[in-house]
Amino acid sequence: MEPPPAPGPERLFDSHRLPGDGFLLLALLLYAPVGFCLLVLRLFLGIHVFLVSCALPDSVLRRFVVRTMCAVLGLVARQEDSGLRDHRVRVLISNHVTPFDHNIVNLLTSCSTPLLNSPPSFVCWSRGFMEMDGRGELVESLKRFCASTRLPPTHLLLFPEEEATNGREGLLHFSSWPFSIQDVVQPLTLRVQRPLVSVTVSDASWVSELLWSLFVPFTVYQVRWLRPVHRHPGEGNEEFALRVQQLVAKELGQTGTRLTPADKAEHMKRQRHPRLRLQSDLFFAAQSSFLPSPGPSPDVQLATLAQRVKEVLPHVPLDVIQRDLAKTGCIDLTITNLLEGAVAFIPEDITERTQSLPTASAPKTLARCLSCKVGIRCVFNDDDFASPLTL
Repeated sequence: MEPPPAPGPERLFDSHRLPGDGFLLLALLLYAPVGFCLLVLRLFLGIHVFLVSCALPDSVLRRFVVRTMCAVLGLVARQEDSGLRDHRVRVLISNHVTPFDHNIVNLLTSCSTPLLNSPPSFVCWSRGFMEMDGRGELVESLKRFCASTRLPPTHLLLFPEEEATNGREGLLHFSSWPFSIQDVVQPLTLRVQRPLVSVTVSDASWVSELLWSLFVPFTVYQVRWLRPVHRHPGEGNEEFALRVQQLVAKELGQTGTRLTPADKAEHMKRQRHPRLRLQSDLFFAAQSSFLPSPGPSPDVQLATLAQRVKEVLPHVPLDVIQRDLAKTGCIDLTITNLLEGAVAFIPEDITERTQSLPTASAPKTLARCLSCKVGIRCVFNDDDFASPLTL
């Protein structure tokens, strides 16, 4: 029996906060006045929680006090199998669901988490992240951090997915760099439950996530500790990361995928450009009868795909289109990259070509783009789809 197919990005990331069920939406509307009152009250209480966490030194007492105050804010932290926690292991590995996962785990055990792709700042420190100087020296800095003999020892909490998912369907591909720090790691699983609304939205900021957390009645974070995992002799970082990913996914009852943060970025890009998805669907439908015969050479396929993109974006040089198609292998992604400026090019003069185009050519007039000073206007034969797309 073949395993079920890995879920796509549309199942790993929620794009809408509000529920689609009519009953839940009605319940949310009835709860809204109470939620706004809780939000205002918890904002003032949250300031006190922040001040207390800054004033008290890292200790069991501090974690108990802050954990109790966070429960008043509606952030409930629970843990299972705490007896499996091995304090000799310095690197903790977890799946990623919300922007506050590291804060919740820090209420249960002392740990530090570096903020990736962000320079040190007050916001970085206030959110509870460890300030690191640059991604290039990150691994070496973390190795020195784990090798330090200061007491009490501080553990590292790392999220190899590097991006948060909805925590229901599957895990992103685990990056290998967290597994190059030490030869033993302790995984943990994180489940997040919240009534009425989605736990996290793919394109939401951490500020909006915080406000929604204070608005809903409660958010429950369930942490479960797993046994430490040691590197096998001769095992590389990629194999070690894949083995831990499969272990965490099995414990969560989910699927480990090969999707990366780049796939999430592409998924969000498509969500922000529904017009582009519609144009691509119509274009493929019109060109379906002009597909090349089976078995052409890769160069012929690339030239055919590049010509199709050229008909949609005539101002883009053909060699630029072919280079990007060789990387993406997808017309839709190449058109998106060219429209959003991800690929640099010098526009061609299409005045003469535009004037020579016939007014009623069949599939080629389905999607023609005329360049102008403010952007690109997509012209369709069907008036229902004629509207400007401003970059």
